[in-house]
Amino acid sequence: MPPVRRRVLPGLALALGAWPRRSARAQARASAAELRIGAIYPSSGPFALLGDESFRGLELAVEARNRLGGVQGRPLRLVRAEAADAAQAGEAVRRLSAAGPERVAAIFGTGASVLSAAATQAAELQSMPYFELGATADSITGRGFRHVFRTCPHAGDLALLSLRAVSQLVPALWPGEGGEPRIAVLHEDGLCGRAVGGLQEAGLRGAPGLLGRFPYVPGGQDLPAMVQRLRAGHARFLLHTGPAGEVLTLFRAMREAQWRPAMVIGAGAGYSLADTAQAMGRAFEGVMSADVPPYAAAGPAGEAARELAEAYTGTYGHPPRSGHSLANCAGATLCLEALHQAGSLEAGRIRAAVLALDISAAEGPFGWGAAFDEAGQNRRAPLVLSQWQHGRLLPVFPAEAAAAAPRPELG
Repeated sequence: MPPVRRRVLPGLALALGAWPRRSARAQARASAAELRIGAIYPSSGPFALLGDESFRGLELAVEARNRLGGVQGRPLRLVRAEAADAAQAGEAVRRLSAAGPERVAAIFGTGASVLSAAATQAAELQSMPYFELGATADSITGRGFRHVFRTCPHAGDLALLSLRAVSQLVPALWPGEGGEPRIAVLHEDGLCGRAVGGLQEAGLRGAPGLLGRFPYVPGGQDLPAMVQRLRAGHARFLLHTGPAGEVLTLFRAMREAQWRPAMVIGAGAGYSLADTAQAMGRAFEGVMSADVPPYAAAGPAGEAARELAEAYTGTYGHPPRSGHSLANCAGATLCLEALHQAGSLEAGRIRAAVLALDISAAEGPFGWGAAFDEAGQNRRAPLVLSQWQHGRLLPVFPAEAAAAAPRPELG
């Protein structure tokens, strides 16, 4: 199958231009013609907010695709399944993959690595194509699975970007720190946190000023004690990976300890959600986040993102809560194109179509390109370092993606 090089973005923008309100969505379609696709996201538990925001991005992509004629000439219908924990995620996959008229053609999800690890394993056992749009743990595409494809960056990308920020931004913004900036690596001891934190420690090993790596129990119960250790060690720059709830716990512990480092550089969704910033208020000003691009992206991709933000607001009644709806919409758009190009629902044909995608960032939706390796990892997923400035998350690094200049201030 020849590589697929086409402009996905204009078609999507056309669909968004005449976006229907939610009350006008329902249109009668013959159920026999529908193409069912699964959506496994948490709507309860610690990942509920991220799961809901991520699902909305998929939902917007499906509606846009339906306005352009669907996939393989058939309208799409999302079948959502709950995945509050790993066991529920695996069971949802088995239920959606069961033989019969209710079986889905492919599954999309999940946003959180611990959920995706279980869901993707179950999907592989069923030879069910699974498109991961948000979870970052390296192991998700590192197990030799043939039917799992990830559109977003992985943990290694997050770690590398944060290390670039330390090596390039810290000397430029804090020249008084000298050659020993006193860096601490803090992370939840789960799939994503271990992956990012371990790579950060490896990248800093031997560097002057590295205080060490500090893993903590998922849930963050021991974060107050960790903060006291970091304070006693005079940490100046904190690299942290953890979900939203643990980010809040960390900053509250910092406030109670009356301690604040020069900068916190977070990795992943916990630092990109508007709800996190709103909950912490002024204390979150200046915090940096290594993650998928926010809606305030720079260049042509930014204009397309603003169009999606308008569609999102018109559909859900409020502005987007993070760039994860944007990332899920972009990733789903690419994967739906691959499903269409496959011309069949046979798993081998779908894999061939995904691996044949060859879409540059300029050609893809919202600056997302597509080039999947044999492991199913997209090598053209964008990643930026953003900073909370006056209540907005703005890309600040690298320079070509920046919508604002980075600031050496926290809180």
